[in-house]
Amino acid sequence: MDVPQRQSALLLALTTEHFVLQGAASATTAEAASRTSIYLLSLSSSLVAIGFASQSPSALRPLIFTVLPVVTVLGLLTLIRLVDITSEYRQCLLGIAQIRGYYRTLGPEAAVYFATARGRWPEPGAPNPSVQLGSKVAFLTTASTMIATINSVVFGAVVTWLARAPLGGDGLALALAIGSTAAGLLMLGFLRYQTWRFQLFDEVLPAEDVAL
Repeated sequence: MDVPQRQSALLLALTTEHFVLQGAASATTAEAASRTSIYLLSLSSSLVAIGFASQSPSALRPLIFTVLPVVTVLGLLTLIRLVDITSEYRQCLLGIAQIRGYYRTLGPEAAVYFATARGRWPEPGAPNPSVQLGSKVAFLTTASTMIATINSVVFGAVVTWLARAPLGGDGLALALAIGSTAAGLLMLGFLRYQTWRFQLFDEVLPAEDVAL
């Protein structure tokens, strides 16, 4: 196979890979939306059931202690997968950026059309709207952080109910304080977990990807 044929075969392979990566990136966002919807629908259905059961105190407590812990566990599993999905999405963008880097070498016109200024993260110099307000804001506005916030509140509500039972009616303020602390600790634990997972992703990147 001569040089033109090899270049043509390489370009065809890269075009195919570009299409595959775009499909994979779309699949990750679709999965994230699906998992988020499943959690929110489960939570909303549980709250509706609790609302109906509130008319019967004898049925309310067992329902809360049965349904909300399950929703909390579902939320934790959803969070773990959402963080995974974010890393998979970033991996797809890295592959697409590498392919665009090759496209720029095809000629002067390609260098203009596929310039990094027209690209997206992680190409150097490319605009990145998600971090215009700062990386910390971007970190706190991911789908996983949103679900973690809701799930922490649910967990705090469960802990508050558990703490109120032995404390009685006079211990409501203390029960709320215990529940709020539990919710805050769970949220803090998630943020540390997400930071750790993102750092692991950055550490395993090849040097050429980091300097892309």
